[in-house]
Amino acid sequence: MDLPSIVTRFAPSPTGLLHLGHAYSALFSFEAVRRGEGRFLLRIEDIDFTRCREEFEGGIFEDLEWLGLEWETPVRRQSEHLAEYAAVAEGLRERGLLYPCFCTRKDILREIERAGGAPHGVEGPLYPGTCRSLSEDERQTRIDAGDDFALRLDLGRALAEIGEPLSWFDRGGGEVTARPELLGDAVLVRKDIGTSYHLAVVHDDALQGITRVTRGKDLYEATHLHRVLQALLDLPVPEYHHHELVCDENGRRLAKRDESETLRSLREAGESPKAVRERLGFDF
Repeated sequence: MDLPSIVTRFAPSPTGLLHLGHAYSALFSFEAVRRGEGRFLLRIEDIDFTRCREEFEGGIFEDLEWLGLEWETPVRRQSEHLAEYAAVAEGLRERGLLYPCFCTRKDILREIERAGGAPHGVEGPLYPGTCRSLSEDERQTRIDAGDDFALRLDLGRALAEIGEPLSWFDRGGGEVTARPELLGDAVLVRKDIGTSYHLAVVHDDALQGITRVTRGKDLYEATHLHRVLQALLDLPVPEYHHHELVCDENGRRLAKRDESETLRSLREAGESPKAVRERLGFDF
């Protein structure tokens, strides 16, 4: 019996130069194609308009080609599909699952201090729900007045609608029970870009038929929220592989701001693609 085809993707944001951690994710995803087991897609996640740069996108293509990777075309760029994400968000909002949040970061911190603290999630204190209790009239008055707002997920309503525990299969840990309460009422539509990483990536993975998502453990906690969105939107659930983060010689996780371990700097220093692949544990 034929095994189901694996569809993988590498989805970088063009906010800096790629480093060895990015190379590992891309190479691991590409392995399925190299073994003849599936398809490899490249997606450019360029919705952070304040940080994304055209030159960094060009560098992504250059680095991946240098590593020996090939991908299907055309490449999907999230910035070209903002209307799709807006439509998904509007559908959730019409179901009463999103609410406008007018709070600034200072407002949130002030409310947390006033309340004597707030429950902690994976990224610090959880949003205290200040705007969740606003009436529809109050919300509309502020919107009509031109107040900036984001759209947050009403997690309580979402979980009540789903009505059952959620889980996903992770290659590093088996079946994982989702705990979306760790992220609380997360922002699904940012005020500055009209969507969010969470909403866009869940939509795109389903749209592109991705069956295996490979990404660093720094994004592991986001999967708790992504499972909620998949359930609300009736989307398939891919297999996940959250790999260990690649670190420098001092044990610090690599970041785009660290020029010493970018693929460009390694290439300019005379390192070969084969040497980089072998350094990361790939033998082709």
